[in-house]
Amino acid sequence: MGEVQMVSSWLCVQLILLVVSHVCVSQDGLDTIVYVNPPEEPESAYPMQVQYSCREPSVIHLQGLVSFDTGSTLMMFHRWWYCVPGPLRTRLVVLHFPDWLVYHPDWSIQLSPWVLACFLRGWVSSSAAAEPNLSSMASAVVSLTVQSPLSRPFKQHLSCPSWATELWWKVFGSRLQCPKENEVFTLLSSLYGSTGEHFGITKNLQPYNSELLEGLRLKSISYPWCAFTLWVLLDQPCGDPLCGLLHHIDSQENYATPSLFLTNTGQLHVQVRGENGLSSAFLTSFTLPLGLWCLLSFDLRGRMGNITVACIDGQKEPLVYSSEHVFGVAVHLDDTDGYFVVGGGKYIRGVKGFYGPTMYSRTSVPSLNLVEFELPHPIRMVNLSGWFQTCQEFRSEVNQKIAETSHAVTAQRLPESCVDTYTELAMKSTPRSGAECNFTEPLSKPQRRKVAQLIEKLCNKYGTVDPAALGRVLYSAVLNKLKTAGSVEVMIRLMPPLLQAGCLGDNRALHLSSALYSSGLGVQKQPYKAWLLSLLSAQKDWRLALLRLGHLHHVGDLPVLPDPDLSYAYYANIAKQTSSDRLAPSSGQTFVESIFLNDEETLKAQTNENDDIFHWLKLQARNGVADAEQAVARMLFWGQQGVTSNIQTAVRHYERGAIRLQDPVSMYDYAIVLLMGQGVTKDVPRAVGFLKKAMEQGFAPAITALGWYYEQYERNYERAVELWEKADLMENPDAAMNLGVLYLQGLYPGQPANKVKAYKYFLKSAQRGHINGGIELAEIWSRGIPDYVARHPSDAVLWAKWASEHNGYLGTLLRKGLNAYLKGNWFMALIYYLMSAECGFEAAQFNMAFLCEHSSSRSLNPEFVTQCMLRYYNLSIQSKDPASYALVKIGDLLYEEHTRGKRSLSDAAEMYKKAALKNNPQGWYSLGLLVQEGERLSATLLSELNLLQHYFSDKLTLLTTLYRRCRDSNTEEAHVPCTLALLASHLRSIQTLGLCTVKLLSAVAVAVATFSFFKIIPAILRQRSASNQQNSASSEGGQDAEHEPSGV
Repeated sequence: MGEVQMVSSWLCVQLILLVVSHVCVSQDGLDTIVYVNPPEEPESAYPMQVQYSCREPSVIHLQGLVSFDTGSTLMMFHRWWYCVPGPLRTRLVVLHFPDWLVYHPDWSIQLSPWVLACFLRGWVSSSAAAEPNLSSMASAVVSLTVQSPLSRPFKQHLSCPSWATELWWKVFGSRLQCPKENEVFTLLSSLYGSTGEHFGITKNLQPYNSELLEGLRLKSISYPWCAFTLWVLLDQPCGDPLCGLLHHIDSQENYATPSLFLTNTGQLHVQVRGENGLSSAFLTSFTLPLGLWCLLSFDLRGRMGNITVACIDGQKEPLVYSSEHVFGVAVHLDDTDGYFVVGGGKYIRGVKGFYGPTMYSRTSVPSLNLVEFELPHPIRMVNLSGWFQTCQEFRSEVNQKIAETSHAVTAQRLPESCVDTYTELAMKSTPRSGAECNFTEPLSKPQRRKVAQLIEKLCNKYGTVDPAALGRVLYSAVLNKLKTAGSVEVMIRLMPPLLQAGCLGDNRALHLSSALYSSGLGVQKQPYKAWLLSLLSAQKDWRLALLRLGHLHHVGDLPVLPDPDLSYAYYANIAKQTSSDRLAPSSGQTFVESIFLNDEETLKAQTNENDDIFHWLKLQARNGVADAEQAVARMLFWGQQGVTSNIQTAVRHYERGAIRLQDPVSMYDYAIVLLMGQGVTKDVPRAVGFLKKAMEQGFAPAITALGWYYEQYERNYERAVELWEKADLMENPDAAMNLGVLYLQGLYPGQPANKVKAYKYFLKSAQRGHINGGIELAEIWSRGIPDYVARHPSDAVLWAKWASEHNGYLGTLLRKGLNAYLKGNWFMALIYYLMSAECGFEAAQFNMAFLCEHSSSRSLNPEFVTQCMLRYYNLSIQSKDPASYALVKIGDLLYEEHTRGKRSLSDAAEMYKKAALKNNPQGWYSLGLLVQEGERLSATLLSELNLLQHYFSDKLTLLTTLYRRCRDSNTEEAHVPCTLALLASHLRSIQTLGLCTVKLLSAVAVAVATFSFFKIIPAILRQRSASNQQNSASSEGGQDAEHEPSGV
């Protein structure tokens, strides 16, 4: 062993000598170039001092370069002067940057291509060549900040534009035109499945940039001349006196012009607001039909309002209704005041049905062409009407089959003597199937025969069956078949029963079908059909479908474009349900855990009720370890780490920790379940006693909970506020949330309602991790607070999404996928993670791609594997803190596409850069491979990696730096390959030093080897001799020990 260590040391000494010799040969300490006062950004004339020195007669070079988004690079200037050996000198150089880089474009200064980077580079060279090379003896590079063209200052020209220029303006207009503004504003471009609750799409409008259009808009405020069009499909009648279709809320939270509602009788209620603040409205004489797509067109011409409704019923002529009314007030419409809502809002519920494209013509009334009347493109492609027609036909056949089978079973079970007169007459009057009635046998189509067989089986067992129960049985049968088959080959055969289960009302079946059609797993990819199935289940308020559509409209996916307001409408719904679900734990919910399948440590920590880890924790809890007691209770209450939720058992652990251990955390948890009556009889006085004991130990959540008791049970707001403000200073999220609610509702003692203060507390609560705080914050950002908080739809989506992804039903789906993976059932893990990934959950997207990546060669189509990895790894890295493993994999996939001529290597380099910034060694290593293949890394990329100084370095220097970063990433698995790559780069650099240098280094290496041989070998022999003597002495001592008495 000693010999191996000595030989290894000898090799290390040789390597160090080689590297040191290379550094010594290439280092020139006497050549210097330094910028004393470099500019921060380009200026027209900037005096800069340059310090320089050289050891032999040389040339000093100074260049200004810019790179454009087109990939080209331009040299703006090149200055050079001679350098005579001697001490450090200083030279004043006036830098003249071009006007198109310094000033705002105008009649004289042309608009340049988009500038990505601007550099000053200087070097000391032995020649006057315009490019640095390996013989350059010193260099300096500095990056300048370049403003966007329209952010730069205007130049004060000393000359006037020429006559030809002025004539050109008059004839053709200015060269720089303002962007075109559309007079038609889109309130909704897609489809929205409405559950009939207080959720809808919020939009606000801004003034025109064009002075002409803005002038027309301002004039039309007191005499509006505009039109609104809205597509809607009613699934059920309005259940309230009024349901929202389209309404306008002004900055004072009042209904403004226009507001269109649906009454519980099916009529349309049209309302406007007058200049005097009074409202005027009318009801239509016609009603809106159910189950048909209808276009509502409302024209407003001053006081004259006209509403036209055209409904499409298949291939028939459209049904057209119209109503006209003269309002009794001077109509006022300022569309930049407040916001518009399509569907339900803060003050009114929406309809149960679907909303389609909604448009607003701000200053004109377009004509409605009923001759060429047709459905908009998204409505045609999704084809909700076609689904309803087919599904209704199938449900009718199912009901008929159930009735006939139940009738036959009843007739067989009742003997003739037991049938009373009423039953006999009823059985005779019931129509029979078959030749007696000349009806077509229900469910006779090949894809529906299995449903008929299942109905017969269930009716023979139970007498009859409910269609909804039949749907649940169909879905369970499909899952069982998937578990048994374990292959995508059965997927096509299982799609009909899966869709039939969805038609019968099983939303789980609709969600699974949607995920399969969206991904193309085992079936042909059909994005419109996937969208249709998600809309159907989301409209029925199915949580996972709401999550999927929120995610779909957040990131966008063909054929759906991103729409943050529409995305928020779905996320707000599921976020509210998540808040309610957490107050009512059930067996169907599981705590949401972000577990990545490449995280071996976390996978090993998963347990269950029969696992050694869980039993060890229970033992520690019985021995009085408070942390173990808390962990066991938490696992059982929320169903964490693979443990099945058992609230009653969890409560016993809370009680033991509170009474026996006097643990403040357990006392707080036990008090909460006593207050809520979860798993134990409600006992408020006892709960308060435990909260006071926990508060005495300074436990902030107990202080907040005690404040909640004073507010809810004793209505003592002063005491509640005192406790909450104390807990807020301890950064408790619940305290900030409760104070925000008091300010919002005007219940804070001695203070009026204050939305701004409430907003500040909600923001603090959300930032501290409170789900309800995030929900309230998102709601404020979705609408804004006039004059205080602007609308932030994109940020509202992120907070609502964060809150929604804590939903326990999503947690159950994730846990099923993880359990299947841990049990070795790869295929079912793929199915469960697919359903979760389509909901937009990052860990599920990562795991879906990971499972595709590690699938066996026969399990999935290779083309699907590539698309699966590209899709779901790409979706997973859209999060705020993506996994570096996914970044590297996306980089690898983009590199493969580059080899097929579909991508630029810069895309792969960008992914590797992001991984490297997370200190992932594979990111550094892959960047090195790109450089090794001849790819030139951009200056922006190197700047983000803090390697901008190597932009003009040779390839070997950059390679050495990248591989050194790879080696120093403190990852054991990467140390050896990164070290070998670094060694290879050093060897390549040695080869470039020339034949004489290589001979010199070889001679040094031989000398070191000879010296090592005569020094190391005697040392090895002496060490071996000493070791033999020690072993001999040890053996003799062992023999003597055998004869010693065992006792002392």
